[in-house]
Amino acid sequence: MTRPAPDAGHWVDELQARGIAASALPLIDIAPTEIPSEALSKARCACATPGHYRAVMFVSGNAVSHFFAPGVRLAPGTRAWSPGPGTARTLQAAGVPTAQIDGPRPDATQFDSEALWPEVRAQIQSGDRVLLVRGGSGASGSGREWLAEQLRRAGATLEFVAVYERHAPQLAPTALALAREAAHDGTLWLFSSSEAISNLQRALPGTDWSQARALATHPRIAAAAQQAGFGHVQQCRPSLSEVAASIESAHEH
Repeated sequence: MTRPAPDAGHWVDELQARGIAASALPLIDIAPTEIPSEALSKARCACATPGHYRAVMFVSGNAVSHFFAPGVRLAPGTRAWSPGPGTARTLQAAGVPTAQIDGPRPDATQFDSEALWPEVRAQIQSGDRVLLVRGGSGASGSGREWLAEQLRRAGATLEFVAVYERHAPQLAPTALALAREAAHDGTLWLFSSSEAISNLQRALPGTDWSQARALATHPRIAAAAQQAGFGHVQQCRPSLSEVAASIESAHEH
């Protein structure tokens, strides 16, 4: 499990509860961004002002966690956009009413910006303002850039605030040993980010991944794994039940 901690640990617990042997090897570190405090304060204040934003797009659960603080809220008429159910659950935990949250349909092929847009595009009118709460350090993502372009075409004005940073972790010797073994011992790598694959390649330069197996939760991530040289790449939707089913199916074969 290569997701950032503590999310990786949560997934490991869930998979182990289903009888799947899982280990955490976080390949992305998350930390608060080094932005001027007034920039975030201004965005939080604007979000609480009725009518200021048509919607606020949170790119991930980390975006939600680092944006909200005690006393921070969204104005009742401001929509909260989520790319998937995990982010939606974090929004609910932050106190955003379920009825105020928009996201892809539960049966969507993928949980991403492309799946979100058909559900929210009717909300946008020319001149509307939309805030995109995201990570920094190059964490924008091609899907979010695509969504930004759709919003601009619809006449919306976009504003951005980066509330966290994503970094390549410094892997401990035990983690590096685990990664080297998993390159050839039949371990199934679960990737939910292309960035994790890039960080893995930088941590183990020159490694032959032709015997490695990967499970990717998005076509772009699967393509990145193939480009990195993974010999077997499988794809599934990013829900826990489908990830678990894909893991069990992979081990059967």
